[in-house]
Amino acid sequence: MSIGRGGFSSRLGFILAAAGSAVGLGNIWKFPFEVGQGGGAAFVLMYLVFCFVLCFPVMVAEIAIGRKTQLNPVGAFKALGHRKWAFIGYLGIASAVLILSFYNVVAAWAFGYFVEIVLGHFDIGQRFGEFTADWITVGGYSTIFMMATAYVVSRGVSDGIERAAKILMPSLFVMILVLILYALTLPNAMEGIRFYIVPDFSQITGVVVYSALGQAFFSLSVGMGLLMTYGSYLSKKANIVSAAAFITLMDVSVATLAGFMIFPFVFSLGIETDGGPGLIFVTLPGVFESLGPIFGPIVGGVFFLLLAFAAFTSTISVLEVPTAYMIDEKKMKRSNATWLVAIFVFILGIPSMLSMGAVDALTHFIDLPGAGEMNFMDFVSLISSDTFLPLVGFLIAVFTAYVWKTENFNLEIANGDQSIKGSWLQSYVNFAIGYICPVLLGSIFIVTVFDNFLGIKVLTLLPG
Repeated sequence: MSIGRGGFSSRLGFILAAAGSAVGLGNIWKFPFEVGQGGGAAFVLMYLVFCFVLCFPVMVAEIAIGRKTQLNPVGAFKALGHRKWAFIGYLGIASAVLILSFYNVVAAWAFGYFVEIVLGHFDIGQRFGEFTADWITVGGYSTIFMMATAYVVSRGVSDGIERAAKILMPSLFVMILVLILYALTLPNAMEGIRFYIVPDFSQITGVVVYSALGQAFFSLSVGMGLLMTYGSYLSKKANIVSAAAFITLMDVSVATLAGFMIFPFVFSLGIETDGGPGLIFVTLPGVFESLGPIFGPIVGGVFFLLLAFAAFTSTISVLEVPTAYMIDEKKMKRSNATWLVAIFVFILGIPSMLSMGAVDALTHFIDLPGAGEMNFMDFVSLISSDTFLPLVGFLIAVFTAYVWKTENFNLEIANGDQSIKGSWLQSYVNFAIGYICPVLLGSIFIVTVFDNFLGIKVLTLLPG
């Protein structure tokens, strides 16, 4: 282990930090509406299956590689004696940097809305386009958010990341539960719950299955080397398999609870269920205004504080990925590495910040055959989240099964749990890593490339 890397002081700290990386803005607004559009409970069932069938095994593999080598994603592949495969680590780190560059901008929106709603400026929803185009204001909030993120990461793994996770994650769950309890008191709340949990299998199509598959993978922070990095700080005595299971359960819980929070709000005021981010930033401020001058700022403030907290747990984790690389490979002090990376990422995110209406060339950045016209931020998201992540996940599965070899993988995961040797769970994880994960993740990557970059709608060829 490199000098100055540090480590998690407890297994709980590791689980909360890793779960925090998975829990983000997408859990709060994206998941509930994909559920609604994809058959309600039927989508939830597919999502849960994919989380454990696809994400769980890759998660175990990432953590195992990190703990075995005690290094960042690039150093890990080199340490295992396969320098040619280090490109996987570089690709994962590049994905983390690109994702953080635009994610910090969206996090700034959530933080900015929290401030505006608390001050009683409910008309911010009607000024969403004007707000996002105001790069000076957004830039200010973005600067505050990135500085807070860098401060936590610069404090170290135990004193910074772990300590923050132990505060942020319980707080996040408390805020969700408080909002659920309040939402259930609203008129027509039960209609929203019924819409959310009653399945409609007639809506299950190839597109819906692909969406559930993608949502499961992208929601668990797999494929950017984050879990590999966190795994490098994990004790050799820790049970990797159970830790990965808890991380998955916590992420799934937040996503599922978000639906019980969102849909009562939506149905109580007769709002369309396909609003997505538009509903969060455009419509909900008006909903909170209708609650009155006292409850409006309180409930609305808690809601957007929840969004900001969810974003914060993710930005902290993602920033740690390139920071660990600079510490291990470039032998930099943690504080210097953190602030250098944070400044670089912030500058890299400026075009995304300007692409929301401030600069026309970035607002109308590119016209892809399948995706159509996209602004710069959406294009970076497509490249990093939708394209690179499944590719890296595919490569990690292939590397684990066929290069590092399953016997070495099994030895590492057995370090913290000897009972897994020869168990059905070990057999399943090995089978999934060797066959299921490469096929499904490879399929996601191929469909994404064909659909968006080539304009060939592969999913329309599927039945349903």
